[in-house]
Amino acid sequence: MSELAPLIADLAVILVYAGLMTLLFKRLKQPLVLGYIVAGFMASPHLGFLPSVVDTQSVHTWADIGVIFLLFALGLEFSFKKIMKVGGSAVIAALTIIFCMIIAGVSVGTAFGWSRMDSIFLGGMIAMSSTTIIYKAFDDLGIRKKQFTGLVLSILILEDILAIVLMVMLSTMAVSSNFEGTEMLWSIAKLVFFLILWFVVGIYLIPLMLRKTRKLMGDETMLIVSLGLCFLMVVMAALAGFSPAFGAFMMGSILAETVEAEHIDHLVKPVKDLFGAIFFVSVGMMVDPAMIVTYIVPIIVITFTVILGQATFGTLGVVLSGQSLKTAMQCGFSLTQIGEFAFIIASLGVSLGVTSDFLYPIVVAVSVITTFLTPYMIRLAEPASEYAEAHLPKKMRRTLANYTSSTRTVNSESVWRKLIMAMVRNTVIYSIICIAIVIISLRFVTPICQNWIPGIWGNLLMAVVTVAVLSPFLRAIMIKKNHSEEFKTLWHSRANRLPLVATVFIRVLIAVAFIMFVFTELVELSAGLLFGIALLLIVGMILSRGLKKQSIMIERTFFKNLRSREIKAEYMGEKKPEYAGRLLSRDLHLADYELPGETAWAGQTLAELNFGKKYGIQVVSILRGKRRINIPRAQTRLYPFDRITALGTDKELELFGEELINASAVIDEDLIERSEMILKQFEVDADSPFLGLTPPETGIRDKYHCLIAGVERGDEALHAPNIREPFSEGDVIWIVGEMRDVYNVLERGDITYANESH
Repeated sequence: MSELAPLIADLAVILVYAGLMTLLFKRLKQPLVLGYIVAGFMASPHLGFLPSVVDTQSVHTWADIGVIFLLFALGLEFSFKKIMKVGGSAVIAALTIIFCMIIAGVSVGTAFGWSRMDSIFLGGMIAMSSTTIIYKAFDDLGIRKKQFTGLVLSILILEDILAIVLMVMLSTMAVSSNFEGTEMLWSIAKLVFFLILWFVVGIYLIPLMLRKTRKLMGDETMLIVSLGLCFLMVVMAALAGFSPAFGAFMMGSILAETVEAEHIDHLVKPVKDLFGAIFFVSVGMMVDPAMIVTYIVPIIVITFTVILGQATFGTLGVVLSGQSLKTAMQCGFSLTQIGEFAFIIASLGVSLGVTSDFLYPIVVAVSVITTFLTPYMIRLAEPASEYAEAHLPKKMRRTLANYTSSTRTVNSESVWRKLIMAMVRNTVIYSIICIAIVIISLRFVTPICQNWIPGIWGNLLMAVVTVAVLSPFLRAIMIKKNHSEEFKTLWHSRANRLPLVATVFIRVLIAVAFIMFVFTELVELSAGLLFGIALLLIVGMILSRGLKKQSIMIERTFFKNLRSREIKAEYMGEKKPEYAGRLLSRDLHLADYELPGETAWAGQTLAELNFGKKYGIQVVSILRGKRRINIPRAQTRLYPFDRITALGTDKELELFGEELINASAVIDEDLIERSEMILKQFEVDADSPFLGLTPPETGIRDKYHCLIAGVERGDEALHAPNIREPFSEGDVIWIVGEMRDVYNVLERGDITYANESH
């Protein structure tokens, strides 16, 4: 008998327990994460009376893969553009919560006499609320459509990205054991550098690759390619000194901006669910029940810290962002739990060997308790807010009302501010790309070139090639925004011209510095000569039309790739176009309508329907299946199930919607009876008008709308008619059609028939 590998037996134990707990917790309507943790309790060696896992080290390796898939899937649901849309309220609230909860966690850990690293990791664990648990709680309570839930979900989006940043910072602290400000600033700068570099390069290259290979991408190929890209970024992140989970999240967020994001998410979900279950089971396996009993006091204290801290600081952060007290308390009470990121940060501390053994089970116990209490805390928010508002002093209520109204006042951004921010943003992004090109050239490509062409000529060739690759990006640093509307507006004032020239001069110096650095590293020349060469090259870059075109095309391709998912959503009618928001100030907006299958408008042109004159609306586009017709012509016909996007005022669109319902054709019984299909047969005799005619010449199909189903000739069996063979005397013709049309055929020439079939 063959011997079974321990890992296979362990997987059997894990998946059987996980399956049983999934069924149980589904029945109890509780989060599956808790079921997996309970399965981990059962599979751990701590419970000796049940079959348990033997090879725990291999299971932990699989759990690390589970973290990678969890973060990859989270990235697929994330979009960097969402950060720009969440608004100031979510930013202020998220930063307030995270900062205050980290301090609270560190304070609690210090009060218990724990080590500095244990206290810092505890602060990180309790700072992040659980996106998965809150989503489920909102669905179970049926409140996803309420106003405050949108703000809560925006806060969670920011917490997810800040959790990734926090993981990187904690990893740096753990590895270096250095808490100096310069070390931390360097870590943050390196994080920002790679974050921007990978995002910009990924958004430029990966959608192009997917677009070129779309015809080759079946489900299997798409899954393998996506996971290959994920693990490639995991390796790159590890080589750069970051957590592998950070690389997985980055690749997921890059793929989230492509049109294939939903498809990839659908394909990856079963794999993520499998390995994610193994990860959460491994979390439960690391919990020793005896240790929970030992540390019951810290568990209770930290649980109260999470509930009271998140409720208090969440409310405070939302109030500071300008929201009402009721909305703030609803948001704060919704965030009173910790979940998946607490486990990931805890496993990070264990893998790095910087946290104590007791911290992991404590955090798991706190997560279980706070998760069970989450629905009750959400329900408690509204009565608690009513009680608070009723008992607040009038002066405080007036102060809160004044603060809320004042923070909602939108101040217009100055032209100078907009211009400087745009210039800084472009300079930073293009400088990061240039730094990456220089590093790749000097560290990897130059040694290869020196082996082929040793000496000065090889170095000179590499210097020229490197500057040539840099040139479109250096030109963008110098020229971008010099012809913008803000720049032209400011140039009209003489007082602004000198500062504007200074902004151009500084960016030119940055480009000169890049060129001089490349030549200095590869060629020994005097500083004056290098500066002169750099200036000549700069002038050539500025005057080059080819570089201008190349620079514009690179930027245009990037933004096209970045917006490709939004463009597809607009095309498919899943998202309103950008211009729709600008029409609201004119009391105009867009509305979508779908033509019913039985509409009386089907088959008519827009000119015949004349919606503009009758209802005052204009048809902006028609979505027919996966085909969109923008600004349709008057001759365009409407068909059943067309999705119409109409432009008009509220009153006009309401009238149009009512008429659309009224235009649905009513099907009466007479119409149903007239539509009945019957089968008849008749014989062609000497007086038949069909004698000697071919099937098309008889007009049975075109004129009478009937179908010749078959022909019997002599002793031949019934067979399909030959369109080129005329009918002969004695042929029996079988016809199918609506009752009225069939009888019209039979009545022509007083045709008689002996047999009939229905």
